[in-house]
Amino acid sequence: MPYPKDHKAKTRERILEAARVLFNRRGYDRVTIDQVMAEANLTRGGFYAHFSSKEELFADAMIGFLEGRGARWRAEEKVDPTACQLVMAQRMVDAYLSRRHLADRDGQCPLIAYATDVANAGPRVRDSYRHLVEAMVWLFEMNLEGDPAARRSQALSLTALCVGGMILARAIPETRIAQEVLDAAHAAATGIWNRPAAVAQAGPSTGQWPREEA
Repeated sequence: MPYPKDHKAKTRERILEAARVLFNRRGYDRVTIDQVMAEANLTRGGFYAHFSSKEELFADAMIGFLEGRGARWRAEEKVDPTACQLVMAQRMVDAYLSRRHLADRDGQCPLIAYATDVANAGPRVRDSYRHLVEAMVWLFEMNLEGDPAARRSQALSLTALCVGGMILARAIPETRIAQEVLDAAHAAATGIWNRPAAVAQAGPSTGQWPREEA
């Protein structure tokens, strides 16, 4: 019986998702092709029907995040990038700098999880990472107010605060200073704009900010 027409595409997605999770957990150098294929419940022999190398897999796993786990994250946090409303930028900050995101090692944004690996990677991997940075900046830009230059500057600052704060907190997650870093990054991010009443009335996102009491 022949495979369905979408069999190859679905198999590729299984490999990408398995790779993304393993790269999140262990980093690029500590993950092998055999481990990725085992995680996807596939044989190693099928790998090269979809990817030419581990580096290509790494680069494509980053890009795949936008339409896969990243899209689910935006839906869960009720972030609509086309809404063009400041409340959406607020929700992004709340969810990105939340304890839930910090604890979700398997689902964390590649901008956080792969930063160190990308610094030592080849051009294709760095290009994929740059694409993710630009996508995050764009999401903020679309939902900020003011002229284009001001929105761009604010979006870059918000991206730096969110990603930078999470990278530091991820390195030392079970410490008081990790939460202090997230608190400080959140305060600085929300201070970038003058929040209208609509934002204040929107309530916390499912990322549960402000910090929950122990």
